[in-house]
Amino acid sequence: MAFPDLVPLVNKTMPELRGRLLANQPLAELTWFRVGGPAQLLFMPEDESDLCYFLARLPAELSVTVIGLGSNLIVRDGGVPGAVVRLGRGFNGIGIEDTRIRAGAAVPDVKIARAAQEAGVAGLSFMRGIPGAIGGALRMNGGAYGRETKDVLVEARAVDRQGGVHVLSNADMHYAYRHCGAPDDYIFTEALFAGERGDAKLIAAEMEKITEAREATQPVKSRTGGSTFKNPPGGKAWQLIDAAGCRGLQNGGAQVSEMHCNFLINRGDATAAEIEMLGETVRKKVEEQSGVKLEWEIKRIGIAA
Repeated sequence: MAFPDLVPLVNKTMPELRGRLLANQPLAELTWFRVGGPAQLLFMPEDESDLCYFLARLPAELSVTVIGLGSNLIVRDGGVPGAVVRLGRGFNGIGIEDTRIRAGAAVPDVKIARAAQEAGVAGLSFMRGIPGAIGGALRMNGGAYGRETKDVLVEARAVDRQGGVHVLSNADMHYAYRHCGAPDDYIFTEALFAGERGDAKLIAAEMEKITEAREATQPVKSRTGGSTFKNPPGGKAWQLIDAAGCRGLQNGGAQVSEMHCNFLINRGDATAAEIEMLGETVRKKVEEQSGVKLEWEIKRIGIAA
């Protein structure tokens, strides 16, 4: 499927734009599932000011969708209309400020954990267990191994749909479990995290335990999207899925992981529709068996083919 080419319009109305523009750019290669259709317009801004310039001049009727490393994402087979923004090298900075770490939104979470360890800053090791980048962690209050983004965030920078810049405190984010209450149109560009002074060797050992635990219990080498469903209050999604008999369940090229049944995997030739349909089948079976309605943790964007 091909959308109308928006690049000429953008080039005409934004002569000072510095970032990269691509029309009908396939998005499958940018997601961990390796499925999905194209972005009508993919924009990779040079830096925050370039992003502001783009958003301020983009026609209001065009939707804006943000993607990061694609680790927790299903792009539907019909692609994504409007503009898709993906932050890159201009948002990859990491700065150490005593026991605080400032990071661009495109920095992978694991790199923050490593930077903290090397600087002898404790409290951020849990980020080793979060797939994806800082922008995604901010947007969904990403967490792992007992801690969440809300536990370490000092403030975040964001750009709104009109190109305005905002600085949000931890309280401004209105965090809850896997939820951020900041306006949906905000694109996070930077975050400041706080840790505490620690021993680099002990922190490294803690990170190694997290790495070993992930590799032993999660299908990290498969084409997957991480945890599929949020844990319901007082329970574990994987236990409900297992009890409903869904471990190993297949739909075309998509399968519920045998190793960890809160993970869906692409066995090699799955479509986005097959993966999403499998997830919905799991939700239905769990509700029938336990009465619990699982909520998607994976973000799903775009239109069906």
